[in-house]
Amino acid sequence: MDSESFRLDGYRLIDWIAEYLEHPERYPVLAQVEPGQVERALPKEPPEEPEPLEAILQDVEKIIAPGLTHWNHPGFFAYFAITGSGPGILGELLSAAFNVNAMLWRTAPAATELEELVLGWLRQLLGLPPEFMGLINDTASVSSLCAIAAAREALGLRIREEGLAGRADLPRLRLYTSEQAHSSIEKAAIVLGLGQAGVKKIAVDEEFRLRSRDLEAAIKKDLKAGCKPFCVVATVGTTSTTSVDPVPEIADICRRYNLWLHVDAAYAGAAAILPEKRWALAGCKRADSIVVNPHKWLFVPIDCSAFYCRHPSILRQAFSLVPEYLRTSEEDRVRNFMDYGIQLGRRFRALKLWMVLRAFGAEGLRQRLRDHVALAERFQGWIEASPDFEPLAPVPFSVVCFRSRPQDLSACPETEAYLNLLNERMLEAVNGTGDVFLSHTKINEKFALRLAIGNLGTTEAHVRRAWELLQEHAMRLDAELRPATLKD
Repeated sequence: MDSESFRLDGYRLIDWIAEYLEHPERYPVLAQVEPGQVERALPKEPPEEPEPLEAILQDVEKIIAPGLTHWNHPGFFAYFAITGSGPGILGELLSAAFNVNAMLWRTAPAATELEELVLGWLRQLLGLPPEFMGLINDTASVSSLCAIAAAREALGLRIREEGLAGRADLPRLRLYTSEQAHSSIEKAAIVLGLGQAGVKKIAVDEEFRLRSRDLEAAIKKDLKAGCKPFCVVATVGTTSTTSVDPVPEIADICRRYNLWLHVDAAYAGAAAILPEKRWALAGCKRADSIVVNPHKWLFVPIDCSAFYCRHPSILRQAFSLVPEYLRTSEEDRVRNFMDYGIQLGRRFRALKLWMVLRAFGAEGLRQRLRDHVALAERFQGWIEASPDFEPLAPVPFSVVCFRSRPQDLSACPETEAYLNLLNERMLEAVNGTGDVFLSHTKINEKFALRLAIGNLGTTEAHVRRAWELLQEHAMRLDAELRPATLKD
């Protein structure tokens, strides 16, 4: 592609993206396609001859875009709603143009140093101490895996060199986390050879926070049984309910038993940029590592996971492996990020985070987060005021968990089964409209709907539309399902 063609096609694509961002309602937020539909619409074999970009973009508009679930839609309320903001999108474009591999300082000096700088900025906004070294991974799943690997390395059991298999000298290693923790923690244990049996899930209280007394009891029991406790993963903003584990109490326990404390604050950690939400990271200054995802609630396009570690030398010891062809003369004077994780190749992710932080400014980010929190509180108020709906969890941030519960239903086991069916069908019906997209979870065996607010374009009108649809379909489905499901 010559430079003139690049300009023309680039302008055309930027115009298309601008129109897409300006009018997201042109597509249903949840993809309205059947499995295999997109693949069937495209050729089975690669083209022999070059095709003009104009033809490729036509297929993007006619086939690809309609076959996507649109996470950048203001009616996206599922999972953790996210935004690829304009500055972040331009940062991705610029990063792709530079096309650097930031594995060594030498291979991308500005990328390495900008990553150190921008994570220092974010660390200050979050109120974390300067002794935390930061680096960017793709997702919190990888960041947490690296943290647990560092915790294992800190034991000094030569697992890096000799592995785990066939070693009679090794006790059962034990990792502790809440029963509400993200599945990535258990996956990390699987990858690192601890196995699911090496993970002890601790019960939660009535607000879905890890019970610290149960944690300490589990540690004592494992020590008595000859196991080796080594790491606790606390969560700030659990996936189902956004609950916050009692990190100060957990930190006390970790100190007493010399355990590594990792904090998964992938979603709710960003809230700490608000002075009124700084409590969310209470006790995290004492953690050994922490992860916060700017791609969740700081408007950076996915993927961008900020991982902070208090012990960079241990992290490096866990992962550094430098063949001769990667040795450089300045390696004792710089940080080569390839030494601090599982990846050798590393994208220039710092650029888009840097551009977002500069374009919004700290106060701009704070105001957007405050708007989202206010919208969630308003929606929660509608739920609480309705006789036919009920909240199922507190709302500390911008996610609301609730369900439909018609006021004239009596309490009995059959009623609970019916309510699960009603809410499941209601979720399908509301999502099927294409106007909004909600997700679900299970809370105390109750089928719970989740409305997560986090998109820059979301206004009260979008939230109110979700509420209207929920009420409309709850009433209709109850009238249809109850006579056929519940006995008199």
